[in-house]
Amino acid sequence: MNYQNLEFESRNGIGVLTLNRPERLNALSLPLVEELGQFFADVKEDRDTRVIIVRGAGRAFCAGADLKEMQGRAQEEDFTRLQARYRVQQMFGNIVVRMRDAPQPLIAAIRGAAVGGGLSICLACDARIAGESARFSAAFIRIGLSAGDMGTSYFLPRLVGLSRAAEILYTGRFIDAATAERIGLVSRVVPDEKVDEEALELAGEMVRNSPFGLRMTKELLNQNVDAPSLATAIHLENRTQTLCVLTEDFMEGVLAFLQKREAQYRDR
Repeated sequence: MNYQNLEFESRNGIGVLTLNRPERLNALSLPLVEELGQFFADVKEDRDTRVIIVRGAGRAFCAGADLKEMQGRAQEEDFTRLQARYRVQQMFGNIVVRMRDAPQPLIAAIRGAAVGGGLSICLACDARIAGESARFSAAFIRIGLSAGDMGTSYFLPRLVGLSRAAEILYTGRFIDAATAERIGLVSRVVPDEKVDEEALELAGEMVRNSPFGLRMTKELLNQNVDAPSLATAIHLENRTQTLCVLTEDFMEGVLAFLQKREAQYRDR
């Protein structure tokens, strides 16, 4: 797909996806929403890209929905109909569903504002590295909407706990980078100029592991975060480990460990 609002580059198993509307602080226009949904649908079949870094061009990660564009569309007859509005809402929500569906671990590299839908995209990633300028807000609540949008009411309590999530969602207040690190919203905070470097280093650690094992681990986390019991979680882990043991990469991993060398995995 030829993207107008995204840039994607993949090298040595690591993909870098850039939201590329810096003049609008990478705000989510409908064309960008459509492209993001399509990207994460397509990347499921990309076996060469094993980890994806998600970042924003310019001085912000993503400023949320492009309200200026939405206001311009508000007078269009098709856009005002309930069915049309619901389809648009589904387009926004499907982004994070497809992000979690993608087999690749996702790393958010965050500088500047990550608000509204931008916060949601960060939350749907597997790991978050923030620059010192990063700021987070569930801004939906401040424009007459529910703060629960694009998965915020699902992801946020699982990251920071229900009480902290309630404060963030009910108030729409901004959370700075230091606070985000303290409450577990991001993994670490680094100087802005080091964000991409840190994300690449983390991605590099991930791609040194077996491709199949990496995909299965993300699948396990997706399923077991809501497992109804320990027994259910163990059952899925047992199935996954049995599958992994039967791969050539398991034998290569064991041999490389015993020989004290880097494993050369082949599975994609």
